[in-house]
Amino acid sequence: MTTREILLSAWDWSPSVLAACAATLFLYGLACRWKFSGKSFFSLAGLALLFLALDSPISFLARGTLFSAHMLQHLLLVLIVPPLLLLGLPAGGARGPIPGWFPPWGSHPLVAWFSGVGAMWIWHAPVLCDAAASNGGVRVLQTFSLLFLGALFWRPIVSAREEDRLSPLAGIPYLFTACVACSLLGIWITFAPVGVCPVYLDPVDPLGVLPVIRNGWGLTPAADRQIGGLLMWVPACLIYLGAILLLLGRFYRRPIKDMEKKNARKK
Repeated sequence: MTTREILLSAWDWSPSVLAACAATLFLYGLACRWKFSGKSFFSLAGLALLFLALDSPISFLARGTLFSAHMLQHLLLVLIVPPLLLLGLPAGGARGPIPGWFPPWGSHPLVAWFSGVGAMWIWHAPVLCDAAASNGGVRVLQTFSLLFLGALFWRPIVSAREEDRLSPLAGIPYLFTACVACSLLGIWITFAPVGVCPVYLDPVDPLGVLPVIRNGWGLTPAADRQIGGLLMWVPACLIYLGAILLLLGRFYRRPIKDMEKKNARKK
C-alpha cells in the first residue's frame, strides 16, 4: 500500500457521521432562520472539519494506529470545530437553536475553563485513551464529550451574544492559562519514557498501512508519540494565541465604538 492509497481508501463514509453533519446543518439553518450571511462560512468550515475529523483517514489512523493522528483529531474536536460553529451562530441563536443547549452550570468561566482543559487531560489517561482507541462505544462517548466540553470552553470567548462573553481583560488570562495547561500536557507526552496511550506501541493495522508508516514515513512509535506531544504543545498554543489577539483587537476597538455611539447621540 502507498500513501496515495491510504488517502483514498481510509475513508469511512459512516452514515451516522453524515447524518450528524446534516442534522447540525439543519439546526444551524433553524438558528439563523435560513438567512445565511458571511458568518455562515465559519459554521460551514466547522462542519467540514468535523467531517474530516470523524470520517477521513485522520479518524481511521487515530483508531489504534497513529497517536499523532489521534492527537490531531482531538485538536480539531476541542480547539477548532467548536469555536468555528459558535462563531457562525447569529446573535439570536448563540444559546443554541434548542433552548437550554448550554446548561446553566456551564456558563461559569471556571467551569468552562476546566471543561476545555479537562477534556484534553482526562482523555489522555492511559486507560481511557486505550479504551477510546479500541472500543467503538467509548470512542463515540469521547467524541461527544470533546465537542461539548470544547463548546463550553469557547463560549465565553466567541459567543455571538456579547453578554455571554468574558471581557477582553478577563479572557486573556483565561486563554493564556489554558495554553500553559495544554503545553504541560504536550511536554509530558513528548518526553514520556513510555507511551501515554500504550495501544499505539503495538498498533492495529486492518489495511496493512504500517509498512508505509514505518518505512515510507519513518514513523517509529517513539517518533509518533513525540509528534503527538508537539501537536498538543505548539499548534494548540498558537490557537490560543490567535484568540488572545482577537480579544486584544476587541479591547482596542471598544473605545472607538463607544465614541461613535456618543457622537451619534449628539447628532
